[in-house]
Amino acid sequence: MIKKLINKLLGKPEGSASKATPLGKRVEITAEEHRIDPDLLDERGVKVVKGLTDAGFEAYIVGGAVRDLLLGRRPKDFDVATDATPEEVKNQFRRAFIIGRRFRIVHVVFGRGREHEVIEVSTFRALLTQDDAEQVQGNEKTSKDALAGKSHVVDASGRVLRDNVWGPQVEDAARRDFTVNAMYYDPQRQLVVDYHGGLADSRKKILRMIGDPETRYREDPVRILRAVRFAAKLGFTIEPKTRAPIQSMSALLANVPLSRMFDEMIKLLQTGHALASLEELRKQGLARGIFPILDAVLDDNGALPDNVHGRFVRLALEDTDKRVAEGRSVAPSFMLACMLWGEVQQRWTRLIAGGEGPVPALQQAIDLVFDARVGDISGRGKLAADMREIWMMQPRFERRTGSGPHRLIEQPRYRAGFDFLALRAEAGEIDATLADWWEDFALGNEDERRALLDQARESQRQTSPKSRGKQGGGRVHQVARGAVSDAAGEPAARSAGGAGRGAAADSRGQGDADRDDDDLDDRDPAADFGAEGDSTRANPARKRRRRRKPKAAGGSAGGEAGGAGSAGGEG
Repeated sequence: MIKKLINKLLGKPEGSASKATPLGKRVEITAEEHRIDPDLLDERGVKVVKGLTDAGFEAYIVGGAVRDLLLGRRPKDFDVATDATPEEVKNQFRRAFIIGRRFRIVHVVFGRGREHEVIEVSTFRALLTQDDAEQVQGNEKTSKDALAGKSHVVDASGRVLRDNVWGPQVEDAARRDFTVNAMYYDPQRQLVVDYHGGLADSRKKILRMIGDPETRYREDPVRILRAVRFAAKLGFTIEPKTRAPIQSMSALLANVPLSRMFDEMIKLLQTGHALASLEELRKQGLARGIFPILDAVLDDNGALPDNVHGRFVRLALEDTDKRVAEGRSVAPSFMLACMLWGEVQQRWTRLIAGGEGPVPALQQAIDLVFDARVGDISGRGKLAADMREIWMMQPRFERRTGSGPHRLIEQPRYRAGFDFLALRAEAGEIDATLADWWEDFALGNEDERRALLDQARESQRQTSPKSRGKQGGGRVHQVARGAVSDAAGEPAARSAGGAGRGAAADSRGQGDADRDDDDLDDRDPAADFGAEGDSTRANPARKRRRRRKPKAAGGSAGGEAGGAGSAGGEG
């Protein structure tokens, strides 16, 4: 009666009480049936399980790792679930750290530096409903005092803000999102524990929510995006009842913290299935109005436009997917620079038309786009610095005289800047001979470089306003590797700018963007932005592989993406 009265005072309908989530029935599946390959296991994950069981606790590999093992895939991350509390877990390992507020978990760290590995350990949680929780008016930022010291709290919409009440494994399984993510694997006994038919759904390639989908989406709206991501990543079909409320519940995503939404977007686009994720978002009616960055890229139908910028972004995402499939590193800064380049060009052009100088105009355009599309996220400074440096490098590729080219190829992020230039050429935004010239210059010896500079200087003299009566782009002369000649190349368009390709430079770290467990909402999504690997080594240009040649060269600078024409050459 009290709960009904409170609901009435809050203006909630009579039937607004959340539906109970079924506990499920424990089913133990032996190795003969699940057929998990022990060679796919991570020895450090197994070591954490063994350390906890030797201390008298229950412990299992859990979640997405079990799902991937059942599908014959090597999991990227091995998470562990246990009945030990975070403090008890921390006491069992030398390098273990309790993190998180919404969900308290433990990071057990192995190794150091770039080779370190983190095993995330969570405690079995109790299955509590919205009716069991304390409610606050506000969110994580506006209700910090009200959240202090509380274990189970929801906001006015039912979104869980705190969930740190421990319980048995059967309840822990029920509070997970999808059946395929709610299985536990004991590597010592080679036993899978399944409460909700996850094994059967994984074999049928079905993504099914545990419990009432609308209630579960209300508890955590990000589950909407996770459904899209898993469907795209795994090639699964979203079960009809799980799919039905997605579009109507998507408005709840507006309540999710900006940094967490940004993190989810990175997972959609940078974990090996970017194009499939965009298509799944379109199918579910979520392509536009959810992520400001995607709003800047996709057309009104939620698809990449059939123009220069659309091809440019598609090539960047295809390359990112390929690199992830090959186990190579990628970074958010390059991919985002590619996606926002079209809008940077448009704003840059308008600022120049308004009388601003080319370089200040580019700087202002970058600030305006970053504020509008990325916003105030954690790690913004590092991300913005990387993107800005790569974008600002692009006009410098137009100046191929004096000592400028030598200084440019020694820049720590030259490789990223060149990769972006090459991608622009491949998309048809600029003439491919400009990218060819820089590739030959970077890979050439001193004699070849001098010849290339002489040819560039001569072509610029021949096509300068003084010699031709009007301003125009210089002709780019291409010298084959190992030979110096006077053969003239095709005209090179003068370009307004560019972006850096973290997707193509091996110096970019991916971090743990593809971790599956839905208990990781307090990780800093910007932690991955700082890993630049060996990009600061000397002579970065000489480590480049030869770029992929486009099938067709040409197209004016800026093209359909709204470039600033010859202004970039003046910057």
